[in-house]
Amino acid sequence: MTRLNCIIVDDEPLALGLLENYVTRTPFLALAGKYSNAVNALDGLDRQMPPDIAFIDIQMPDLDGLELARHIDRRTKVVFTTAFDQYAIDGYKVNAIDYLLKPISYSDFLTAADKAREMCEAEGRDRHDQTASIFVKSDYKLVQVTFSSILYIEGLKDYVKIYLTDTPRPLTSLMSLKALEEMLPASQFVRVHRSFIVNMAHARTIEHGRITCDRGSVPIGDSYRRQLQDYIDGKTV
Repeated sequence: MTRLNCIIVDDEPLALGLLENYVTRTPFLALAGKYSNAVNALDGLDRQMPPDIAFIDIQMPDLDGLELARHIDRRTKVVFTTAFDQYAIDGYKVNAIDYLLKPISYSDFLTAADKAREMCEAEGRDRHDQTASIFVKSDYKLVQVTFSSILYIEGLKDYVKIYLTDTPRPLTSLMSLKALEEMLPASQFVRVHRSFIVNMAHARTIEHGRITCDRGSVPIGDSYRRQLQDYIDGKTV
């Protein structure tokens, strides 16, 4: 079973603990992070691959959940949790897929998680069927790159290097690693380091903090180990 990575954000310790318990009880969910405030959540999200689902409390000090949701990767499914039902309309303004009123029952939590899973699975199928390639701007021209030909991608400040199976030299493009990551199917590509994304279809071995591909190897960053392990667990027999 493929598991979905999720984060929980709530400034109330009891609520945070309850959500963590619910995630643990749900077979298709894996906890990628828990945060007691939105500021820490933003910092954590900057150092890890985007989660599939984010359960976010709305009313928090310094930075509220609505504002946090606006900074989250567009692929992440946001589920708001709050004790104040007047926030429901505001929640959907930032494309939240569901809204849970405290105290939250496991039944309601599971319904929201199932809804997120169905959306992720549908998007994964659509991406696989309709977007088998992307166009990359390099050397004043657009180059069509199929997902299957990408070995791994290296981010170097303001540009990226795309290492391919069919060319000896990487393709260089002026764009951020994060922007390119959002164009790649999450079912196939995993960000394993602040500066590297790997096409797991070409991963041959994982050992000693590195992933060896068909040509070359890349390091695994400490902040990305758990997300990588969750991906591997969903593919291990």
